[in-house]
Amino acid sequence: MPTLRRSHTCGELNRSHVGQSVVLNGWVNTTRVYNDQVFIDLRDRYGLTQVVFEAERSELAAAAREAGREWCLAVRGTVRPRLPGKENPKLPTGAVEVEATELVVLNRCPVPPFEVMSVPQDDQTLGDPELANEDLRLQYRYLDLRRPTLQRTLIMRHQLCQVIRTHLSAQGFLELETPLLGRSTPEGARDYLVPSRVHPGEWYALPQSPQIYKQLLMVSGYDKYFQIARCLRDEDLRSDRQPEFTQLDFEMSFVEMDDVFAVIEGLTAAVFKECLGVTIPLPLPRLSYADVMLRYGTDKPDLRYGLEIVEATDLAAQTEFKVFREAVAAGGKVRGLRVAGAVEKFSRKQLDDLGEFVKRAGAKGLAWIKVEADKFTSPIEKFLPAAAQAALRQRFAAEPGDLLLLVADSEAVVCQALGTLRAHLAQMLKLYDPTRPDFKIAWVIDFPSFIWDEVEQRWAANHHPFTAPKDEHLHLLETDPGQVQAKAYDLVINGYECGGGSIRIHDPEVQARLFAVLGMTPEQARSRFGFLLDALKCGAPPHGGIAWGIDRWAMMLAGTTNIRDVIAFPKNQRARDLMTGAPAGVDLKQLKELGLAR
Repeated sequence: MPTLRRSHTCGELNRSHVGQSVVLNGWVNTTRVYNDQVFIDLRDRYGLTQVVFEAERSELAAAAREAGREWCLAVRGTVRPRLPGKENPKLPTGAVEVEATELVVLNRCPVPPFEVMSVPQDDQTLGDPELANEDLRLQYRYLDLRRPTLQRTLIMRHQLCQVIRTHLSAQGFLELETPLLGRSTPEGARDYLVPSRVHPGEWYALPQSPQIYKQLLMVSGYDKYFQIARCLRDEDLRSDRQPEFTQLDFEMSFVEMDDVFAVIEGLTAAVFKECLGVTIPLPLPRLSYADVMLRYGTDKPDLRYGLEIVEATDLAAQTEFKVFREAVAAGGKVRGLRVAGAVEKFSRKQLDDLGEFVKRAGAKGLAWIKVEADKFTSPIEKFLPAAAQAALRQRFAAEPGDLLLLVADSEAVVCQALGTLRAHLAQMLKLYDPTRPDFKIAWVIDFPSFIWDEVEQRWAANHHPFTAPKDEHLHLLETDPGQVQAKAYDLVINGYECGGGSIRIHDPEVQARLFAVLGMTPEQARSRFGFLLDALKCGAPPHGGIAWGIDRWAMMLAGTTNIRDVIAFPKNQRARDLMTGAPAGVDLKQLKELGLAR
């Protein structure tokens, strides 16, 4: 079949091309017929151009009339100005059109299962139609990817990766690849396992992170490494997670935290400037873990608005409310939020709904208080003597018309409940504008090294078992692990953890001690991580780094809250690829070769 190779894209023609003969290749967005004239809006990822098939060329016009949505066409024609009053200033190509002289159908398409792009007659901007069900769009992802919004987000992702590569390469970093087939380690999330045909009964694990390999590269003398790496974790999914994901992996030798911060802050500023034109003031603020948990109930706070949590545990003794007093007696906390001027914004039903909301976050309930000029109005009002009311009013800096919302429970539950409630209220009350490019960025530091695992009744690494404890806390490793703080840090942007890293352990003796705190015997540590312990004995330098979630960064830069919007071929919320049908069964022959069937 003869074809016409394109001379221009569908997004570049303008008045300077008038009179030129051009060839366009693209997909039919819409076909319109006026009298005997046929108009086709031809689209590619660069834009849209109006092509006119004049009635005088009857055979050509008849062929154009048959072209359906998403047919793939090649068109030759002459660029001409649109008629006065017919220009579309909202399109880069809106001042011109192409008068067709030749048409080749490169491929047909059945009626698409959904509309790819909406172009109203009075506004031919490249916008999204009313979106079809997401599972349907994932099933036909190759059609959904023609949608301009998705194209823009994937272009943004490309720009992000290019900025990273350019910026780090200019500072002497080397982009090095690490293996996809490694060994399973029991710490962290579940591994995806790959059976070995050559070594029956033995398994590879797909990488959750290149963590150990990048540390070994530091031992090897490659003092500045980065990689845009594919990683996999077999974990439950959320709107901002996928089973396979991409991260910027980054490591430096002979550094402490300030050195890592300086490089990452420079990279952060470059990304925002080059991708969005936004200037990020440096240096970034540093917040302690204990402080953000108290003020925001989460270690990834959204700093675009206030609504900070207020400590009221010490005031519980001044009340007669049994729930407060029992929580404190059990070692728990009483904390709350002051929602300024919100009394008139919430009905009794809405307040009850907030109570149900915090129950889903793990709390037993929510106490609410409406602040009036001379009294409180609340279901627990009778349990609040005048002195208690005065103390609460002062502690929360409450004014008439304010709403106080309090939770009493264990500290972990109080943080979880009020942290999620804070974010929920900010969205309800529109305390920030999600369409504005407003980015509040901070480091969170001083994390605990360990958390207690109630199920396994042992200490677990809060980040990973290769994170260095603070030097001044090393003496507490065996005697009081819960008080040990780590040389760990998270980069938090608008309520998302967009990067996490640490200074690593480079002393093999400290690494062995930390394995012991985690409940590993020397034999278990040797079996699982002997190669790392041996490497650390071979002149390992002090080193540290960070990992950025590229998918999450792209999601944030593109202004979407759905991580599937920034991945070309994502899984759905049940970790299925609806387009290819993965995961799927395999032939019995393959299972037998792997020793998994007889």
